[in-house]
Amino acid sequence: MKPAPLYPLRFEPIYQYRLWGGRRLSNFLSAPLPGHRPVGEAWVLSDRDDFPSLVAEGPLAGRTIADLLSHYPKQLLGDLAERWSRFPLLLKFLDASEMLSVQVHPSDQQTDYLPPGERGKTEAWVVLETGPKARIFGGLTPGTTAAGMRQAVANGAVANLLASFPPNLGDGVYLPAGTVHSMRDVVVFEVQENSDVTFRLYDWDRVDSVTGKPRALQVEEAMAVIDFNRGVVCPVTPVVVEATPVLRERLFHGEHFGLWRLVGDAPFMVGKARTPRVLVCIDGEGQLDHKGASYHLKKGEVMLLPAIVGACFFRPSSVVKMLEIALPKGP
Repeated sequence: MKPAPLYPLRFEPIYQYRLWGGRRLSNFLSAPLPGHRPVGEAWVLSDRDDFPSLVAEGPLAGRTIADLLSHYPKQLLGDLAERWSRFPLLLKFLDASEMLSVQVHPSDQQTDYLPPGERGKTEAWVVLETGPKARIFGGLTPGTTAAGMRQAVANGAVANLLASFPPNLGDGVYLPAGTVHSMRDVVVFEVQENSDVTFRLYDWDRVDSVTGKPRALQVEEAMAVIDFNRGVVCPVTPVVVEATPVLRERLFHGEHFGLWRLVGDAPFMVGKARTPRVLVCIDGEGQLDHKGASYHLKKGEVMLLPAIVGACFFRPSSVVKMLEIALPKGP
């Protein structure tokens, strides 16, 4: 097969019903929400067998990211192609109108709790909207022990052991694997390892109106992967990388992903030479220039810049807010 004519790739969102969701994602994504049920998640870049992202436009429209990776690994991932056989991140918008279950995810090293071929799940949130009851729960109150947590689970008092704070717009929240967490009345953008392994510790005694049954809990698995030495989770402090022509702040930079927030109305560069990057527009819109062509990017849309595309010039129509995401270097 000939080398792919890779270009900036935009993907359509995949909406997911969640009993804790709402309808607020319509404020952030242009694709209409389906039906009338609560939508909790929009998967905007997914290399999952059950919910694969599809290229939205251009010569490669309809192709999955897995298909592109299998045929054009070097062009898509550059040097990272030698380390990743599948796209290593899963990107989402979340609307937690009601309480997210109290949950925890295993780490890459806790292989006894990972299905074959699956990875752990370290994730991070960027707060996009808050309601009057907004709350983020992350980490445990000081002194919480495994015995104390088991007692709280038995008594339905898990909430008493959760550290929490009222989030503000723009807050970045880092949640390493092993961190107990939940949230309510908040819309966030989520970047995470490409994993769908979640262990529910407590689900607020709810019954799913669709199934008429409570959702399953995985208490033993959750207890096994909780890091009881994890401190209280607080919003990260953004680091200003540059102030002109765009304000660029680093929110997260670690072994699993990097994420920067860009805000401005003057033209600026995005991406990096010979390196894949992902752009997520969270407000405003503009044009991305590549090889004489312009690619429109607006609020709620995600665009993958393949390694062969490299750095590009972005021209905002007005003030734009964008997230730029770097992939991990590999296991």
